[in-house]
Amino acid sequence: MLNEHYIKVKNFFLLTFLVIIWGIHWPLAKFSLNYSSPLLFSGLRLFIGGLILLIIAIPRYKMLRFKETWPIYFVSAFFNIILFYGLQTVGLNYLPAGLFTSIVYLQPVLMGIFSWIWLGESMHFLKFAGLILGFAGVGVICLGGLAGHISIIGVLLALCTAVSWAFGTVFMKRTAQKVDGIWLTTLHIIIGGLFLLALGTGTESWSSISWNIQFTLSLLFISIFVIAFGWLAFFTLVSSGEASKVSTYTFLIPVISILVSSFFLHEAVTINLFVGMIIVVLSIVLVNIKPKEKTSVSSA
Repeated sequence: MLNEHYIKVKNFFLLTFLVIIWGIHWPLAKFSLNYSSPLLFSGLRLFIGGLILLIIAIPRYKMLRFKETWPIYFVSAFFNIILFYGLQTVGLNYLPAGLFTSIVYLQPVLMGIFSWIWLGESMHFLKFAGLILGFAGVGVICLGGLAGHISIIGVLLALCTAVSWAFGTVFMKRTAQKVDGIWLTTLHIIIGGLFLLALGTGTESWSSISWNIQFTLSLLFISIFVIAFGWLAFFTLVSSGEASKVSTYTFLIPVISILVSSFFLHEAVTINLFVGMIIVVLSIVLVNIKPKEKTSVSSA
């Protein structure tokens, strides 16, 4: 009982950290793109974050088993890192950070469906309604940013980002028992970071990066807290609970992203944000309600 309470408290703090730090990430990433080309920036933050995790992973070298498990690292890197970060970093050039984030958070709905189909997680009416309601809340928030020109390319990149992340999260959950969590988190980030660095080196110019204090601090903050510690927290949460429930809490990330974007990037905030936030909170409540089990009455 005490152990169960400890796990709940730990997961609560991990979720709180994750939602806040990933909410800050989107506007901070958009700000950083003023000083760097997108692919090189993606590769740098991932590679630095991966090296930080490598320091934690090396003492667990006996749990690596790379010859047996290398396909898992590469598949996870493809969906969770290469596609997710590559598409989002390019896409942020086409849409406001808050709006782009809102569209990406179709992911929890996709996660609920994919987890039901491929992970065998329960899908009752309240949970399904909560997932749909959560996306509706994000949609209401998104509508607040529809004033002016909206890039179709940006919208498509945001949707593709959501799909790749949903597939990647399901894959992480399915393979969680086959690999060490810290090694998976470390290697898929390093593999993805090296790929994006190589791609950026071939298509972009290193001289385009402005190594000023603002960019350097932003790069280090994202690498340490968003990439290294953020992904470690995400994998821990997905491994210990229902993937769809964990993803539902991430509906709060666009709310934080828009608030931070409005403060630092002067992106507009409307009444839609507050209405959408209420809907998102209701969706989280619905997803986490456990339906009463039907009791069977046996006849004597």
